[in-house]
Order: sequence, then C-alpha cells, then structure tokens
Amino acid sequence: MLDINGIKKVLPHRYPFLLIDRILELNEGRVVAIKNITVNEPFSQEYFGGLYPMQGVLQVEAMAQTAAFLILDLSGEEGKLAYFSGIEKVRFRKPALAGDQLRIEVSLVKLRARAGKFKGTCYIGDEVSCEGTFTCMLAPDQTEPLK
Repeated sequence: MLDINGIKKVLPHRYPFLLIDRILELNEGRVVAIKNITVNEPFSQEYFGGLYPMQGVLQVEAMAQTAAFLILDLSGEEGKLAYFSGIEKVRFRKPALAGDQLRIEVSLVKLRARAGKFKGTCYIGDEVSCEGTFTCMLAPDQTEPLK
C-alpha cells in the first residue's frame, strides 16, 4: 500500500491535478487506487441544487493516472511522463459526489514497448460510477534540447 508521498515519487502530477490519494493494491498487470472526494476540491463547486460532483471527465483522468502509475512502475521509469493517448467505450453510470470514496481499478490489457492499453473501472461502494478502455504511452526522452 502506498500513500500520497509514494505516489508522488512515481507520478509527476501535483495539486490540484493529482487525482489519486492512495494505492491499495499493485501487482503485475493490475492496480487499485483510492480517491477521496471532498467539498474542498478545486473541481467541487456547488451546482444542480446542492451537489458537489467529481465530473466524469475527471474520473476518466483518475483512471488514466492510475494506469500511468502502473505503466511507470512496470517500466521502471518512475517520475517520467506518461501521456493519455486514447479513450474508448467510456460510460458514466453514477455521479461521484463530495463525501464519496472512489475506488479505481485498472487492469493491463496489452503492453507494448512504451505504451499500454488498459481497462478501468471506478466504483463507489459496490456500484460502478465510470468505466472505459484507454491507452497511455510513455513520453520520449526529453534530454535533447528543442531547436
């Protein structure tokens, strides 16, 4: 199990866009993360009659960050950049609201040299809130100066 400090050693994301708080499970090809949704989040502004939702697109980003954690861990390239390169078959099933704990489960479908295809699902309790398939790829080495 990794806390936020362990996550920050692998992912380059920082406040306000680091969207995972804890890694519960990590084994080859699968990772489970947690995001605690609070009313104090920058994205949690009251609308729709008092609701404070985590927008669906941010749930997808949380799944992508969880997948990035997995691909960076598998490749041994902690601290490098992993780009979100594609999404498909995303479905939003239930709103994630302030006070909810989002459990993010991501499994590796296919891994190539510097890219991976993943299946992700976000749960609130036992109910699916969001799910989809997406790809992430490692950024090329940025040691060469731009011309």
